[in-house]
Amino acid sequence: MKECIFCNIIEGKIPSKTIYEDELVKVIMNINPATDGHILIITKKHIENIMSLNNKTFAHMQKIIKRLYPILKETLHCEGLTICENNELGQEIKHFHFHLIPRYPNDGGEFMYENENLREIDEVYQEIMSKKIER
Repeated sequence: MKECIFCNIIEGKIPSKTIYEDELVKVIMNINPATDGHILIITKKHIENIMSLNNKTFAHMQKIIKRLYPILKETLHCEGLTICENNELGQEIKHFHFHLIPRYPNDGGEFMYENENLREIDEVYQEIMSKKIER
């Protein structure tokens, strides 16, 4: 296996803005966000894509998404949420993860990842972290 950036983040070799963590997943701020509050839910175990993901971890990730969405709505005042993940072609990092992308009026729905109108990640991180995320 080639060097995996997500494995390095999980191992603490690369710092991250961690929103939530448990035995199966780590939730971090995306350092290249499409919108304010764009976060990633990453499997702790290196799993390349959904074909290798077990149902327990998949169901657990869905529960975490359902916990995070109301927090994003309350803290960031987003009006929707795009949940996506890529497998193989289009999968930039070959480690299973979900993108949770808060949606805002007039955000264009296009994820350019180079938007000068986005707030600083630290500011958005602090807003999200103002809410306790239950295990």
